[in-house]
Amino acid sequence: MIETIEQKIIAGERITFEEAVALFQDDDIHTLGKLATSVAEKKNGNRAYFIQNRHINPTNICVNRCRFCAFSRSKGEKGAFELSIDEISRKMELSPEGLREVHIVGGLHPDRAFGYYLSLLRMIKKHFPHIHIKAFTAVEVDYFSRISNLGLRDTLLSLKDSGLDAMTGGGAEIFAGNIRERLCPEKITGERWLEVHKTAHLCGIKTNATMLYGHFESYGDRIDHLVRLRELQDLTGGFQAFIPLSYHPKNTDMGGRYPSGIDDLKTIAISRLVLDNFPHIKAYWVMLGEKLSQVALLFGADDIDGTVIEEKITHAAGAMTGEGLTKEQMINLIRKAGKIPVERDAFYKAVTVYGCRNENR
Repeated sequence: MIETIEQKIIAGERITFEEAVALFQDDDIHTLGKLATSVAEKKNGNRAYFIQNRHINPTNICVNRCRFCAFSRSKGEKGAFELSIDEISRKMELSPEGLREVHIVGGLHPDRAFGYYLSLLRMIKKHFPHIHIKAFTAVEVDYFSRISNLGLRDTLLSLKDSGLDAMTGGGAEIFAGNIRERLCPEKITGERWLEVHKTAHLCGIKTNATMLYGHFESYGDRIDHLVRLRELQDLTGGFQAFIPLSYHPKNTDMGGRYPSGIDDLKTIAISRLVLDNFPHIKAYWVMLGEKLSQVALLFGADDIDGTVIEEKITHAAGAMTGEGLTKEQMINLIRKAGKIPVERDAFYKAVTVYGCRNENR
């Protein structure tokens, strides 16, 4: 069966659910990597992208309690925080030169009105007009629509009018209902997540998509998740990148183990093969580590995210990476993987192509 799948991929044909599951079950990791790389190179050549960005979390206070989350707190709990708009402005002012994007996600605060988030977007656009705003998960957008008494479309249009350029892909976790019930019973359903992103696409807002893997789910659950994303992309074309998120167990209610490096690479590669209509697959270095992210560039990934600067969510769950990398470090990581580093903006427009140096140092 694997030989048949390989022939289909080489011919540019779409693989089925059953074929994708078979790829997970097969041990030939080298052939899988070669196939995924061939698909990635057809789309983006030998380029690998990064962006100068920073993460900002307005608050970790959240009305939900997802079992896999080590970041959220209740109001008044030790470690809880909530940033004012002025505090966020000061963080932005202290960011290094060359910043292209700010990535904003946070908890579902029980007391903050929708107007706070609109004012936050307007502040950033007014004082930092050159920076793209990629903000909020589908879970947050759904929450905003409920606390504002606006419909989903009007909520998204209000965010867009206030300065939102693109949406993040967080909150997808795993779409399968029985697994989602064990992971995050208070969170919106997988179907609602897809509805939020579909509506965003129809409003002209580009988005990303994610999948949290390595906990309770089966290979079939992963492929079901990918196929549903592929189906929505067929309809709207609004997704820019897919980011597989490797489960981190520390300080969570679930515990468990980190996924293996082989599982990480298989998931990256199979995501590239299944999501034939997604322009980009991201190896998120914060979760994978710098070295495995380099290897992932040889398994179908074409993006390793960005400088990040102040990542908190994954580090709360035991990330063993730093909280940020410099532009020079990003370029070096990509070059040492034999790829051409391309600094991009939030919409994958090339800002600078740095070239590939075959150095053995």
